Amino acid sequence: MNDPILFAGSIDVAELSFYLFAGFFLVLVIWLNRESRREGFPLEDDVSGKLLHNDSFIQMALPKTFHLPFDQGEVTSPPAEDRDPVEVPNARRTSHFSGSAIEPVGDPMLSAIGPGARTPRAKFADVTSEGHLRIVPIDHVPGMHVNVRDGSPVGKTVYGADDEVAGTVSDIWVDRSEFLIRYLEVDTGARRVLMPMMMAIVKKDKVTCSAITGAQFAGAPATPAGTITRDEEEHVVSYFGGGYLYATPERQEPLI
Repeated sequence: MNDPILFAGSIDVAELSFYLFAGFFLVLVIWLNRESRREGFPLEDDVSGKLLHNDSFIQMALPKTFHLPFDQGEVTSPPAEDRDPVEVPNARRTSHFSGSAIEPVGDPMLSAIGPGARTPRAKFADVTSEGHLRIVPIDHVPGMHVNVRDGSPVGKTVYGADDEVAGTVSDIWVDRSEFLIRYLEVDTGARRVLMPMMMAIVKKDKVTCSAITGAQFAGAPATPAGTITRDEEEHVVSYFGGGYLYATPERQEPLI
């Protein structure tokens, strides 16, 4: 049997390779742990807002500035300031203990908690890899149309979860990157609002939405003019998402 190649008397090549691998793996784990905490960190007490002691060198990465494409500015993460407010508008805590539940105050559809929770997003529209607006009305995308065998939902009456008329589909908003429908524009009579396509059921003679009632369509965020920012999308989806719990009092009660 060949003798191992020794370094410094008693350390051979295999042992040295193991130490190098273990050291590299340890550094990798620390780096991944630091990089994974750029969003939502450092942690803070949810009652007082006081930052917790979790900002050591091993736990938190140094701030890094990302240059956004197409002259959309810069984003620094983790941010040194602009922390989320401790108090949630239109909601209150059921107790003063950390981790206690939050319940809506006033109109629960405007509370932005539970299934309607949202987070602040960019105040500019999402774009494609070429820099074009990603989510736009279908007539803004040459060559894109609804298959004639499916039939266009434009002109069909929209009904809410209570089978009451909410309005009429007036337009279709598409995702030009994914080639699918993102929103249906609904004319309620007083205003036009966007309804997420994933929450709509298109039938031969009508469109139904089980998320909110017919009357609640009037309170949905108004349709912007030809473009929608990421933050506006967040408001639209959170409003309809909140309806699955807050649209009617019965939905907030236990099933049994």
